[in-house]
Amino acid sequence: MTAADLTITQAAAGLASGEMTSTQLTEAVLDRAAMTEAVLHAYLTMDRDGAMAAAAESDRRHARKDPLGPLDGIPIALKDNMCTHGVETTASSKILAGYRPPYDATVVERLRSQGAVITGKTNLDEFAMGSSTENSAYGATSNPWDPDRVPGGSSGGSAAVVAAGSALGALGSDTGGSIRQPAALCGVVGMKPTYGLVSRFGLIAFASSLDQIGPFTRTVTDSALLLDAIAGFDPRDATSFRGEYPNFSDAIGRGVQGLRIGVVKEFSGEGFEPAVEAACSSMLDRLSATGADVVEVSVPTVDAALSAYYLIAPAECSANLARFDGIRYGLRVSGATTEEMMARSRAEGFGPEVTRRILLGTYALSAGYYDAFYGKALEVRALLQADFAAAYEKVDVLVSPTSPFTAFKMGDKSQDPLAMYLCDICTIPSNLAGHPGISIPIGLDESGLPIGFQVMAPALGEPVMYRVAAEVERLATFDARPELAGVTA
Repeated sequence: MTAADLTITQAAAGLASGEMTSTQLTEAVLDRAAMTEAVLHAYLTMDRDGAMAAAAESDRRHARKDPLGPLDGIPIALKDNMCTHGVETTASSKILAGYRPPYDATVVERLRSQGAVITGKTNLDEFAMGSSTENSAYGATSNPWDPDRVPGGSSGGSAAVVAAGSALGALGSDTGGSIRQPAALCGVVGMKPTYGLVSRFGLIAFASSLDQIGPFTRTVTDSALLLDAIAGFDPRDATSFRGEYPNFSDAIGRGVQGLRIGVVKEFSGEGFEPAVEAACSSMLDRLSATGADVVEVSVPTVDAALSAYYLIAPAECSANLARFDGIRYGLRVSGATTEEMMARSRAEGFGPEVTRRILLGTYALSAGYYDAFYGKALEVRALLQADFAAAYEKVDVLVSPTSPFTAFKMGDKSQDPLAMYLCDICTIPSNLAGHPGISIPIGLDESGLPIGFQVMAPALGEPVMYRVAAEVERLATFDARPELAGVTA
């Protein structure tokens, strides 16, 4: 094991004791990335100079014995749809090639203020639209467990760098499962907070009523540490939660004795791989044996969630992406008129999946169709929220597989949009409801690919969610790492 294989908690302890320096830790992580990137293509931009400078500054703080938080000197990666001052931020789209934001996103500010070392920007499906990271304009990312398979998406790059040890933690964004699903496919912990708990200021928007930033880590404890760092009210985000924020790490280690755990019955059966169902069923048995009350719960409207999501999200994306017109920033393709220039810039700048969703969303919002499509989808969303509220009157958390299947081969679903959309069938409902969810790795299938277990909670229910997630992690004892040549030292 090298420094790149440590958890955030382990690395922080090593830095505090003087066993290692942040410069040594960061160099080990960047060296690991240098080995893995030829295989994985998980980073779009590596900021080695900036990372080493931040690490050296952290070492000076440690030498002065300044009061330091658990992230000081820790290498963290960022999904490339979060603005970073002076560092190229593309959202994996040609239309933003070369764009260097003049400011940091709020989450980036908060990480820097706590001494975290930003290693670089990770690959994603263009504008976070996809479930495999095959839609990036700059090439697909591979899964560290098998380079011929996808890492999930849209935050596949962030999941892959944590799994491979080329960052000790990472941030992603989750609009319909884009943190939890790649976490499941890459064998790491991925968490989506309650909507509004983490500021979206500086996040390049996909669907503003659904987007949320959250952490990728190797452990549940590390996940809570990262969430503690980035959560909090931000006046620059109109949807930011104004209430009190607990310390999420305090929920770790309290066990599940007496908790009511609801198993969503709609998330099983046809389309779910037997190995995934068997692993989740075994985990439920172990949770029950440790004192939890495990019961089956129905959330009927989740069957319509996928359809509602693929009207609401494209409608919001069609409005949000209207700003990319070739005039203010990003790609500009010449045309005889302003209208022709805008049309050419968008045609060349957007990839096929983004174009598909813009067209779908524009149609759903158009005169004569708004009530029949977008309006109905909002009604379904309200019904789903009511169904969740009814379920949480009976149980403390809901659980399910994170993904119906483990990582699939590159190209298997890329030509079939509907098959790709079904990847997020278990995760989309939490986004529509605005609730938190977390994926924890619990085992491997017969092909040696990770299986994820999802814990969901009501709005602001992160403490009980982390309490259950930590127990799932303890029971799973999952400590496997990818054995890809060049990934493990």
